[in-house]
Amino acid sequence: MASDSVVTVPNLLSLARLVLSLVFFAAVERDWPAVAFWLFVIAASTDWIDGWYARRFDQVSRLGRIFDPLVDKVLVCGAYVLLAGRDSAIQPWMAVVVIVRELVVTAIRAEMERAGRDFSAALSGKLKMVLQCLTIGLVLAGHAWPELAPGGVGIDRLAGWVSWAAVIATIWSGFEYVLAARALVGR
Repeated sequence: MASDSVVTVPNLLSLARLVLSLVFFAAVERDWPAVAFWLFVIAASTDWIDGWYARRFDQVSRLGRIFDPLVDKVLVCGAYVLLAGRDSAIQPWMAVVVIVRELVVTAIRAEMERAGRDFSAALSGKLKMVLQCLTIGLVLAGHAWPELAPGGVGIDRLAGWVSWAAVIATIWSGFEYVLAARALVGR
């Protein structure tokens, strides 16, 4: 059951993630890949922490159910837009796929919430987020430390493979959300 509380630790963490996202965007634009990498890692980590904290300490709130996924979308979509085509494994069309999926799912989630139904992230949505964040992190690491070769594989090649996996997971989870909401959408 979500509360009407606004000032909760999870909501403050989401706010911090939003602020970190803006600083991260500036670091990407300034072409500071190592700084951008660490800002992204910290920002993305707060997503897991705020969700865990909200469930563990019963601080799930109506605001948090809206604000947390919105901030996730700002961070990930912004990163995809800023990194797309910049000598990156993220191609511009991939950024479009991510943004379209996020807009569709946000619209569905808003309608479900309006109807009083819980529309929490499915496992495929969580996998999608992990793969997208891994893609962004690998792209940034490749720009900051191009000599990295985990497991003997060049960081750019690894980022390319993960970016494709992220796109596939993005499309798959989008279809799952549409199917889950078809009863409401079909009315």
